[in-house]
Order: sequence, then C-alpha cells, then structure tokens
Amino acid sequence: MYLYSGIDIVRSPNSWTWAVRSLPGFANQIVTNLGVEKFLYIQGVSEIIFAVLLLGWFMPKKIIKYIGLFSAIEMAAIALLVGVDAITFRDIGLIGPGLALFLML
Repeated sequence: MYLYSGIDIVRSPNSWTWAVRSLPGFANQIVTNLGVEKFLYIQGVSEIIFAVLLLGWFMPKKIIKYIGLFSAIEMAAIALLVGVDAITFRDIGLIGPGLALFLML
C-alpha cells in the first residue's frame, strides 16, 4: 500500500489534494504554510521510504519496529483528522498491523 500510494502521490500530487482539504484548522494551517503540493510530495516520498524499509528483509528489527509504530500513529492521525470517508477502512485496517509489528519486535 505504501509503495503504490507513495508513487502515485509523487507522480500526481494534484490527484491527492482532496485528502488535505478536510483537515481541521491547525493541521490545515501547517499544510497551507508548507504548500499543499510540497506537503504531498513529502508524504509520498515518506511512504516510498516506508515501503522500501518494510520490504527489506535485511533491515534491523529495531528499525522495522519503529516504522510499525509510526505507521500506526500516521494511520490513526489520518483517521482522526480527516474523518470517515471512502478510504477509512484502509486507515483503520493498517493501524493493527503497525501496532503488531511494534509489539512483536
């Protein structure tokens, strides 16, 4: 999921601007100050990095542990800040595996 969405965000950030329109005031201010396209580019690159790290069988467990925690926090934040929409199932469905990686490693 991270690889697919990360590449898509980097390739066509304008297709993802809908995802940041419904943010609450404080988060929207941060994104606006940074610039929506720049924020989305950073988000896309971060997701690609997560994908590479999670797919790397040679990565130390400690790195994977914290990637799992950060992934769970990111998905929870998206679910809480954006609210319920067409892709909420993805966000909630990824909180569990992220926490499982963190707790198991």
